[in-house]
Amino acid sequence: MARFEDWSEQRAGELIARHAQQEGAALPILHALQETFGYIHRDAVRMLASALNLSRAELHGLVTFYHDFRSAPPGGHVLKLCRAEACQSMGADALAAQAREKLRVDWRGTTVDKRVTLEPVFCLGLCACAPAAMLDGQVFGRLNPKRLDALIERTNRT
Repeated sequence: MARFEDWSEQRAGELIARHAQQEGAALPILHALQETFGYIHRDAVRMLASALNLSRAELHGLVTFYHDFRSAPPGGHVLKLCRAEACQSMGADALAAQAREKLRVDWRGTTVDKRVTLEPVFCLGLCACAPAAMLDGQVFGRLNPKRLDALIERTNRT
């Protein structure tokens, strides 16, 4: 289960200050913010824009361009399903439909109980073991409907 700190402007300021002098600091800071809080809080964008002398629009563009950045807190578990060609050729589309139906969310959605966030990912490097998924940072290959159900069920236990 993912463990993140609650949003804190003071903590965000510390993270921004730690990396602000780096060349190309925006991405390392955004990664640090997401690793700490689980998402990029809208106030962090304002703070980062001020610290790096960038517009909020520029930072918003970065956050929305990169698929791994979230603008809302994730669920307690994050389930990523591979959407790359190798996985698609091995049945990933049907598994994606199964996951969306079972969790009752669309891509990047979080279940009503805040238990699971479902995200697409565009290659986990398990092409020979397609289709693949990642649950809370742990990868799983050779998925089928039964194995996907077991992964989703695992999120009920913690």
